[in-house]
Amino acid sequence: MAYQYPEAPATVGDDLTTLQIHHLMKSPALLVKRAADLARQKFIADYLLTGRYQAVGGAILYETGEEIFPADEAEQIAPGGEYPRTTMTSGELAAAKTSKWGQDSSVTDEAISRLGVSPLDKAIRKVVNGMIRQGDGSALGVIGSQVTQSKAASAAWTGAGAADAIVDTVLETQAEYEEINDDYAFSYDTIVLKPTQFAAVAAALIKSDLVPRESQNFVLSGVIPDYLGFSWVTSKHVPFSDPFLLDREQLGGIATENIQSPGYSNMEGIEVKSIRDEDTDGYRVRGRRVFVPVVLEPRAGIRITGTGV
Repeated sequence: MAYQYPEAPATVGDDLTTLQIHHLMKSPALLVKRAADLARQKFIADYLLTGRYQAVGGAILYETGEEIFPADEAEQIAPGGEYPRTTMTSGELAAAKTSKWGQDSSVTDEAISRLGVSPLDKAIRKVVNGMIRQGDGSALGVIGSQVTQSKAASAAWTGAGAADAIVDTVLETQAEYEEINDDYAFSYDTIVLKPTQFAAVAAALIKSDLVPRESQNFVLSGVIPDYLGFSWVTSKHVPFSDPFLLDREQLGGIATENIQSPGYSNMEGIEVKSIRDEDTDGYRVRGRRVFVPVVLEPRAGIRITGTGV
């Protein structure tokens, strides 16, 4: 009798058999791949806080407010002369403790048998989206509380002249605070808005004559490109009411703790696990994240007030 190869391993498509779905539930690698395919949303927190740190023992120590320039000026050196030494500056030491956030969702064998992979997709999507909502809300709340610099808009970002007011405000704020914080060499290039603010700003810029329309991409997509050299971003999880102008490269980062629990796979900061529950003939799909957002440079952000949006 010819040798029979075993059944092909489960793929991560939409036409899985019941047997393949059960195989997927037992495979952390396949489960996290499914989660990655279904996670339409992305962490805005991870986009704004670009640093990646490893928390050891449940906490991280970091310095804030560190200048990029030495304490002394450079000196002219004579031939054969020694170079003077400068005192290295350091920031203020701070600590942050990680928290473990998680959630389970149930999938029964009956649901898999009758509805295929759909119940699993719903369970994964809910868990992943819940982690994104919690992570973004937590990180954006930290940014909103740590950033204390503010600048009033030159005029309201609504009604006639809104586009001019938007341009004047963001360019003036950028120039003013890059000059004020010259010792830190910030480059304010990202604007964070609530969805309603994003819509109002996009509408004002689209309807103005300030946006080039040769390609029509801006008008057709309704998405603000890197207009004026800024990245315009939004999330429905933004908790603050005013737009923020940030240098996201220097603002801060996300510290994660690897507690090395068996059975978990990591997907863009979210750990996913499937737990077989024989008592109920089903599975628990779990998502968790062990992390803490940290703002290293509060001066890397400015709150823009009085916009009216």
